[in-house]
Parts: sequence; C-alpha cells; structure tokens
Amino acid sequence: MKQRSLSLALGITLLSSFIPYAQGEILAMLNYESKPDNPVRKEGLAIIDVDPQSANFGKMIMDIPLPHDLVAHHIFYNQDLSKAYITALGKSTLHILDMKQSPYRMKTVGTPTCQVQEDMVFTKDNKTWYLSCMGSSTIVVGDATTDKPIKTIQTPPSGKPYLRYPHGLDLNEKIDRILATNTIRPDGQEPGEVVTVIEASTGKILSNHKVSHKPSPAGAAPVEAIFVPNSNPPLAYINNWLDGTTWSAVWNESKKAFDFQQVIDFAPLKQAVPLEIYPNPKQNQLFITTANPGYFNIFDVKDPQKPKLIKAIAAAPGSHHVGFSPDGHYAFVQNSFINLPEMRDGSITVIDLKEGKAIKQINTLKNQGFNPNCIVLLPQWMKDNPMSH
Repeated sequence: MKQRSLSLALGITLLSSFIPYAQGEILAMLNYESKPDNPVRKEGLAIIDVDPQSANFGKMIMDIPLPHDLVAHHIFYNQDLSKAYITALGKSTLHILDMKQSPYRMKTVGTPTCQVQEDMVFTKDNKTWYLSCMGSSTIVVGDATTDKPIKTIQTPPSGKPYLRYPHGLDLNEKIDRILATNTIRPDGQEPGEVVTVIEASTGKILSNHKVSHKPSPAGAAPVEAIFVPNSNPPLAYINNWLDGTTWSAVWNESKKAFDFQQVIDFAPLKQAVPLEIYPNPKQNQLFITTANPGYFNIFDVKDPQKPKLIKAIAAAPGSHHVGFSPDGHYAFVQNSFINLPEMRDGSITVIDLKEGKAIKQINTLKNQGFNPNCIVLLPQWMKDNPMSH
C-alpha cells in the first residue's frame, strides 16, 4: 500500500510539471480503464489536448494513476470547480482531486452505505453533495466542505414510494426537489421503469412516476434526469436507456408535482441507448448522445414538449459524455459505455458545432488498449462556459 501511494504521489508530481498550460489548447480530463482484451489491467486519469487547432492536438499531457480495481466511472466538479469527484463502480470510495494545487492532490473518502457509485450533484452554496448508489439502492448526502457522508436516503420500511437502483440524479433547489432514475440492477437484471421524486431539504421520498408506455414491468431503464437551467416552469428531461425514449417532467405549481410525458422516440432515427442530456437554453437547443450505434443529436426545443431534430451527427460506438469548448464551437464526445460489447470504441470525436459535422477523431487512449469512461474540460475551460452545467 505504501509503495502504491508513493508511486501515485510521484506520478502526479512529475506529470503535473506541465502546468501552467500553454496558449492555443483546450485540455480535457478523462478517466480510463483497460479494454476487456487488454492483458494488463490499468486505470487512470488522462489529461489530453482536444483542441483541433493546437499543435499538441491529441497529445496526453498528464497521466495520473488510479487503483487498477476501482472501475472509475464519472467525474463531477463542485460548484466553484475547486474539486473533481471521481465515482467508482468497483469500490465504495470517492476519489477527490484538489484542482487548486499544482501538482494536484488526491484524497479518498469512504462511502460505506453506497455501492456502485454513479452520479453526483451539488447545492448552489457548495455545502452539500448528493451521490446516487445503484448497487445499494441509496442516495448518500455529504458535507461538500469536509466530504464526509452525513445521511443516507433509502426506501422507507413501508416499501412505498421506493428508491431502487438509482443512477441519474439532479437537483432543483427552487422547488426543493431531487429527481432520481431507477435504472437497473448492477448485474443487468431488473431494469426499472420509474423516476423517484425526493424532497431535497428532508430527504423524504415523495413519489414514483412511470416513464414508459409499455405494460409493467416495462424494463425502460431510465438512466439520466437533467433539469434545464432557469426553465420556467421547472423542466427536466429523462432518458430511457432500454426504451430508447426521452421524457419530460414539468413542474405543476398548483399540484406541487411533476407532469410527465414522452417527447422523443429514437427508434425512427435508427438509434438506441440514449444516455447523456445537455440542455443549451440560450440557443433553445438540447444535445443527447446515443451509444448504439453512436450519435450526437442536436434538437430544437423552442417548444420544450416537442423537440425537433436538427441534426444527428455520427460519432463512434458508445457515444456517451460530452465536453464543450467555452466559445461553443466544438463538442468533444467520449465514445465508450461501461465496456459493453459494440459500445466501447475508445475514441474521442471532435464535432464542429458551427459546421454541424464531426471533423476529427482522437485515438490516443484507444490505441493503447484503453477506454475513456467520462470526459470533462479542466476548470479554466469550464469557467463561464454556458454548457458547463
């Protein structure tokens, strides 16, 4: 253990000597793991220049090692971008990177009531975080200053309403509500069909809402739920992984509840496995990735209840998370979905949003036998970025 810690510290120290960063680059951080056929198991955080105009385009600037059995999953920033939180599927441990120090410092925080860590969301005052736990069917509430867990939200003894296999998670403080998707058991069995509504201030589970037109058990596997910033009335979109649909949840003030309806069906587009949702309210647009066969979709949402497809841009199998350049010129699509067959290309697709087409592919990790699992831009490219929700 001491040798591993020493190697981690030396790796971070040496590789962080590239800071400060040069002009004419856009740096992205990706957590990666070995492809299934790679004989050497490895995980890490790679910092790669994704700017297609940069002389260092596609170059790995830093490589920060992670435990080989962590199965690092997602990366989330807190509100002031001072810390990056790495969730994990293989261990009940959060890895937290201090982004204010050079070289970076990393600490670990145990979350014993959280198995299979998924999504995180932070209160606007940067004092509290919420972590969805798909394996333990819980949501852990933590102190965002000390990062210590302080409470666990779970299904009440009555069993109704329930919280089961939560993955997607988002918070709207104006209405004191959390939306959590009930996705699927970690072994791929028992796909869910509902979104759970929680009172954020108390952690009380209020209601379940089915998001599929199929008879129960629908097996829709709702995977992500995202509120549109500053929408009035409050509005969220929900992606169904196995159902291949997107639903909306609109806040009804008189009822103090949400109204749900289906707004997109990906089957006519010959796409499946819708994953990430990126609202762009300033442009009345909505971006959604689909993992099979791998697309980045742009929708017009002037009418939020009737999204119209502007363009479906082919990326690569497993299209998942996306980073956006601060000027809105580029989208950087990470192409791998939890190492699933036919959805683990391992590349990064650079999309020119002004031209509406994919222009370059980064195979830096793919060529080494690795798959990226998430992508975020470094804080200096996230500040004042309209898409850094």
